[in-house]
Amino acid sequence: MSDRDRRDGPHPRKEPLFDRPLSLENLREAFAGCADYMERTVYLNGDRDRTATVCYLLGMTRNERLCDYVLRPLAQDPALSRAPEGELFARLQYGALYNLAATRRDSLDDVVNDLILGCCALFFPGRADALTLPVPTEEKRGVGEPDNEPALKGSRESFVESIRTNTAMVRRHLKAPGLKIGEHTVGRQSRTLVDVLWLEGIADPDTVARVEGRLEEMDIDGLEAAGNLEEYLCHTARSPFPLLPYTQRPDRLCQGLLEGRVAILADGIPLGWLAPGTIDQFFKTGQDRAYHWMVASALSLIRYACALLTLLMPGLYIALVTFHPEAIPPKLALSIVAAKQEVPFSTIFEVLIMLLSFEVIQEAGLRLPGPIGATVSILGGLVVGNAAVEAHIVSPAVLIAVAIAGVAGYTQPSQDFGNALRLWRFLLAILASVGGLFALVLGCAALIYHLAQLESFGVPYLAPFTTGGGAPRGHPSLFRLPLPAMKWRDGAVRTRNRRNQR
Repeated sequence: MSDRDRRDGPHPRKEPLFDRPLSLENLREAFAGCADYMERTVYLNGDRDRTATVCYLLGMTRNERLCDYVLRPLAQDPALSRAPEGELFARLQYGALYNLAATRRDSLDDVVNDLILGCCALFFPGRADALTLPVPTEEKRGVGEPDNEPALKGSRESFVESIRTNTAMVRRHLKAPGLKIGEHTVGRQSRTLVDVLWLEGIADPDTVARVEGRLEEMDIDGLEAAGNLEEYLCHTARSPFPLLPYTQRPDRLCQGLLEGRVAILADGIPLGWLAPGTIDQFFKTGQDRAYHWMVASALSLIRYACALLTLLMPGLYIALVTFHPEAIPPKLALSIVAAKQEVPFSTIFEVLIMLLSFEVIQEAGLRLPGPIGATVSILGGLVVGNAAVEAHIVSPAVLIAVAIAGVAGYTQPSQDFGNALRLWRFLLAILASVGGLFALVLGCAALIYHLAQLESFGVPYLAPFTTGGGAPRGHPSLFRLPLPAMKWRDGAVRTRNRRNQR
C-alpha cells in the first residue's frame, strides 16, 4: 500500500461490499445505525411454530403493497401452515404471495441492494437464503411541461427523476419492438441506475458497445449530477463545448433514436442524452419538425447567424474601432468618436468591463430566487445601461454592441453550447485587442481547428458539414427540407439502415 493510501485510505472496493454469509444477524449489522431499517416477525397463518421475518427500509417501500401483497397472505393463508418444510419456500416464491416478482437471494450483497431499491426480504429460520419481493413506494414528481424546451406545438411531457417513468414515456412515444434497454449500475456508493436505449437494426452496434463500455469503466463514488455522466462518457476536459446533446422531452429523444443515435437515461436526473453528438444537434429544437419547412429553415439560419454574431461582435468592434477605423463608414465613425469624447477609458477596457458586467448580472439572476432575481436584473440593467452611459463610463456604441452579442447568445437552444460561445467570445475579444482583425481571424482559425479535433463516440464533431464521419451525408444541416423529401436519417451518425421512408 502506498503512502497516500495509508494517509487517505484506499478507494472502497466495488464487489463484494459485504463478504459475510447471508443471515438475518449479518443483515442487521449491515444496516446498523440506520433508523429506517425495520423488521417484522409474522406467524404463518397464526402458527407460532412457523415464523418468517420481513425486513424492509421505511420510506423505500409502499406500506399498502407490503401489507396487502406480503404480510396478509403470510398471516392468513391456511395452506402455508400445512405445507411441508421443504415446499414452503417454493410455494412462497411461485405463487402464495401476491407480488409481480419474487427472487431467491443467497448473498448478503444482493439482499442489501434489493432493500435499497425498495424490496422487502423474507427470512426463514434455519435457511441460508432469503426471498426478496419488490414493493417500491414509487413516490415521484408528476410529469409536467419542460422548462428549458417550451413546447409551443407538440407534446408537453417532460422527463422526471424516476428512470422507470422516463423509460415508460419513451415506450409510449415509440412503440417499437426493436427498442432495446440495457441497464447499468454506476457509482460505488450511489448505485445509480443508468439505462442505454437504442433501436435494434437502426443504431450502430459499435456505438452501443462504446457507450456501454464507458459506463462500465466509470469507477466513481456517486453519480449525482448531469456533468458527471457527460464528462466521464465524452472526456470533455480539454474542450468547453458539449459533446452530448441533452433534452427534457421524450418526443425529441425518440426522434434521436429514429435517427440511429443511442440514448442514455440516469435515475434521479430528469434529462436524456443522445450519442454521438454533432454540432448541428445543438442548433436544433423540438419544434423544427412541427413548423412549416420554410419557417423552420429560416429560424435555423437565424440561430446559426446569431451564434456567429454573439461570438464575433465584441472582438469585431474592438478591432475596427482601435486598429481599423478606416473600415468604418464615415458617418458611423464620426458618431462613435463624438460619443466617446468624454469617456476616459479605452475601447478595449469598455468592452471587457461591459462583458463582465453582463455575465455578473446574468449569473446573479440565475442564482437568486425568482422575485429577487428579477429585481437584480432590473437594477443591473438600469445601472449598467442608462447610468453607465450618462456617467460617461462607457459609450453608447459599446453598450449596443455588447447588448446585441448578449441577446444573440440567448437564441441558442443548448445552454451548454451557449456557455462555450460566451467563453470563446472573451478570448476573441482579447485577441482582437492585441492584433486587430489579423488576430481575430487567427482566433477564428484556432476555434475551427479545435472543433475539428473533437469527436463523439468515433463521429467527428463537425461531421454534419464534412465527410469525415465515414458515412454517407444525410440531409442539409443548415435548413430543413419538406418532410416527404427527407428520405434519409439526419446527421452523419453511423446507422445500419439509413432510409427512413419510401
